[in-house]
Amino acid sequence: MSTSIRVRDIMTSPAPFVLASTPLGEAVETLLKHQLMGLPVVDDNRTVIGFVSEQDCIHAMLVSSYHCEGAPNVHDVMRHEILAVDPERNIVDLAQEMGHNKPKSYPVLDDGKLVGLITRSAILAALWENRATCDAPARQA
Repeated sequence: MSTSIRVRDIMTSPAPFVLASTPLGEAVETLLKHQLMGLPVVDDNRTVIGFVSEQDCIHAMLVSSYHCEGAPNVHDVMRHEILAVDPERNIVDLAQEMGHNKPKSYPVLDDGKLVGLITRSAILAALWENRATCDAPARQA
């Protein structure tokens, strides 16, 4: 198995993102449009300041619907801890880490700037494609 596949090789770039001030409904639409389970949250300078997941949105929508409150903004529900990865990170190492920490996606940061988004499904697809080379017949010299 090749261990030289880097995050940069399979990440989604440019990365979809939302601003902290975005209404939650727009964040949900972005998640659905891009078929993602989470999005980086950025400030006006495009610096990543958090992350919002489908789970965060579902919980907030249930609460606001139950209490008939106004719709929240992303800032109200996002997670402030940022689990990000470097674009040069090896996907085998990242896949092992994802097995322990269970995030489904990570923002990819290069010198603190958002350059992509890496998902568990992109890693799975790359590992599966790479695995197929194991089944290929050996070439005769």
